Amino acid sequence: MTTTSASVSDRERTRKLLHWVAIAAAIDFLLLLPLLYASFSDNHSLVSILGPLHGIGFLIQLFLTVRGAGERLWGWWFPALVVVTLGPPGALIGHVKISRELRDEK
Repeated sequence: MTTTSASVSDRERTRKLLHWVAIAAAIDFLLLLPLLYASFSDNHSLVSILGPLHGIGFLIQLFLTVRGAGERLWGWWFPALVVVTLGPPGALIGHVKISRELRDEK
C-alpha cells in the first residue's frame, strides 16, 4: 500500500485525538473508582461531588469519539461502545483496537 501525505496526516490526527480519548478515559476511570466506593458506602456528600465530575468525563469521552467518527478517523462503533460501557471501559477498548490497526498499517 502506498502511503500518501493525506493518509499520514489522517493517521497523525487519529493518533492525537486517540491520545486525548485515552487521557479523558484514564482520568474518568480514576474518578470512577472512588465514586463506586462512595456509592457502596453511602457517602452521599462524596457522591454528590464525584458523580458530576464523572459525568463530565463521560461527556468529554463521548464528544471526542463522536468527533473522530464525524471526521471519519474511526467508525461510529467507538462512540456507541463508550455509551454502552458508560465511559472508560469502552474508550480504552476502542483506544487499544484503533492503536493496533494504526500499528498494523505501517
